[in-house]
Amino acid sequence: MSTSSVIPDSAEILTRLRAALSVPLGDAVQGVAADADLTEALGERYDSLAAMECITAVETQFGVEVDFVADDVRHIFSTLSRITEFVQGRLEDDAALRAASDA
Repeated sequence: MSTSSVIPDSAEILTRLRAALSVPLGDAVQGVAADADLTEALGERYDSLAAMECITAVETQFGVEVDFVADDVRHIFSTLSRITEFVQGRLEDDAALRAASDA
């Protein structure tokens, strides 16, 4: 397995996630507990526009795509833990698809 196909663990994903989300949300996201509701933790800072900016930041940072029809975006993007799980699952799915197409 090449280094480029290694899927980061949840701790690394969370670290990268906090860095990516600090652009639309500011440094306050650094102090938010992973399982805290983002709307409660960040208040008005996490409105619908900020949520859309967060989705774009996640797609850019991890090279994944969020499907607004198939993915429950309101649920997934409600906590850092859920976003982390989503990203990890998407990266694992992408790696499995690449491995299958390479076989």
